[in-house]
Amino acid sequence: MKRTVLRFGLISGAVMSLLMLATLPFQDAIGFDKGALVGYTGMVLAFLVIYFGVRSYRDKEGGGAVGFGRAFVVGALIAVVSSACYVATWEVIYFALAPDFMQKYEAYALQKAKAAGESEAAIERKRAEMAEFARMYRNPLFNAAITFVEPLPVGLLIAAASAVTLRRRPARA
Repeated sequence: MKRTVLRFGLISGAVMSLLMLATLPFQDAIGFDKGALVGYTGMVLAFLVIYFGVRSYRDKEGGGAVGFGRAFVVGALIAVVSSACYVATWEVIYFALAPDFMQKYEAYALQKAKAAGESEAAIERKRAEMAEFARMYRNPLFNAAITFVEPLPVGLLIAAASAVTLRRRPARA
């Protein structure tokens, strides 16, 4: 199982990381709203590899049979490996390639609040919250933990769907 998880997790992680790096030059043109859509679409595409990993496990290691539980565990572990690749890539991007990300995000969030007609007091509270979050986000461990939570739920949903789709009972003799 370890070999299947690592192989397919690294493939999925490479796809996700390459898509993130490929969109980096366009981040200002895309904007934060569309950037989230593009990012999660890329995650879904990369996590489709989970299906093939679970199927490979079922066919090669399970003798053509796998229960929901084992299939879900294999898919979830692939999602964890892939998400770890995503985190590693984001850490490099954030600390080396786009260190101004939080300043840009804060400006976007405050502009959005002003456009929504929020009061000056609410905008000032948001500014203070954003400043505190930016301070915490400079800590690589906090940054990694927050980043890990972005793709993992998507991967777990795809792992569950793959487990439901690919479960198969052993053939009776």
